Amino acid sequence: MTIYKQFGMRVKYLRTQKGMSQEDLALEAGINKNYLSDIERGARNPTLKIMQQIADALNINLEVLFKGL
Repeated sequence: MTIYKQFGMRVKYLRTQKGMSQEDLALEAGINKNYLSDIERGARNPTLKIMQQIADALNINLEVLFKGL
């Protein structure tokens, strides 16, 4: 499994734990819903800036976002 797929699965897990839809998270993170979907499927290589935006939208820090990868 690629690191992109692992990261995407982690984002999806954390998002669902917070009770957020993809649309909710994308809106909070300031990114396109389709882009978030691609990230969760492991089809994108997000920048550190995008990763930080996702972490902020989930109200977590980057360390938590990467935990277990």
